Amino acid sequence: MILSALFAVLTALGSLIRVPMPVSSFTLQIFFCAMSGFLLGSRWGALSQIGYLLLGVIGLPVFVSGAGLGAFLTPTGGFLLALVPMAWICGRTEKGYLALGVLYVIGLPYMHLIITLYLQKPWSIWQTVLYGMLIFLPFDLIKIYLASWLCKKIRPRLL
Repeated sequence: MILSALFAVLTALGSLIRVPMPVSSFTLQIFFCAMSGFLLGSRWGALSQIGYLLLGVIGLPVFVSGAGLGAFLTPTGGFLLALVPMAWICGRTEKGYLALGVLYVIGLPYMHLIITLYLQKPWSIWQTVLYGMLIFLPFDLIKIYLASWLCKKIRPRLL
């Protein structure tokens, strides 16, 4: 339980380290989310990400897009929600690339709907794929790989 809370905080801190891009930002959220699943397993990893989301919902500025429920009405709100299944999949399968795929499968359509329907901006599916995935994918794959590698080194020392 303590490690789950720790990863909720680490994911929050990971959101504060950011490089802004047109629609989203480069952060370390995915790195810590994957680590939570790899180290804590599916249940506690997912609970750590639920804890992270709750920190933001109660008003702490832990999301790149701000705090509170309004953060889920931004283009990156779907990626926030996808952190929970991402951590679960990392813990369950230890296949970070599969978890990253789920992140994009949830986050991209959500992003497109928020931009086109809620914000009512002209936005193509290609723009969603480009600004929501393609510019991030190489770095996300590196973060997933590093998280997996690091957790394989740390896990024997924790148990």
